[in-house]
Amino acid sequence: MERIKKIVLVCLIFVSLPSFAFASNKGDLTTSNNFDWNPVMDAIIYVESGGDAKAMKGNSVGVMQITPVLVSECNRILKRRKSSKRFKLSDRLSISKSKEMFLIFQSAYNPMNSIEKAIRSWNAGPHYSVKQTQQYFKKVLSAIKG
Repeated sequence: MERIKKIVLVCLIFVSLPSFAFASNKGDLTTSNNFDWNPVMDAIIYVESGGDAKAMKGNSVGVMQITPVLVSECNRILKRRKSSKRFKLSDRLSISKSKEMFLIFQSAYNPMNSIEKAIRSWNAGPHYSVKQTQQYFKKVLSAIKG
């Protein structure tokens, strides 16, 4: 039964997490390159919450509608990188910490900095379906183009 719970948890993590590019071996949170994710993050914020830091829908909270599973996954990534930094559920209400979690997720699951992969995986996790994420992808892309 515990194994099934772990499998379900891992599946939920992959379905509800995004991915970004940064982190060093010492666990600090510096970007691995100069890629500017701000337009993508700003568009996701617009689509997810309209910029409302207190937005809530089910388990999703904050401007980027972060789930508890994503917080746990970011903490797992940080632990694996031997970083002492950890996020709390309340950090989802912070715009800067939400963006930081987005970047951590992307660094783990989107090292090639694909904008499409970043958007789709934020919506449905790293093993997303193109068909299932198409509407979300179009909304975010439209928000990027302004």
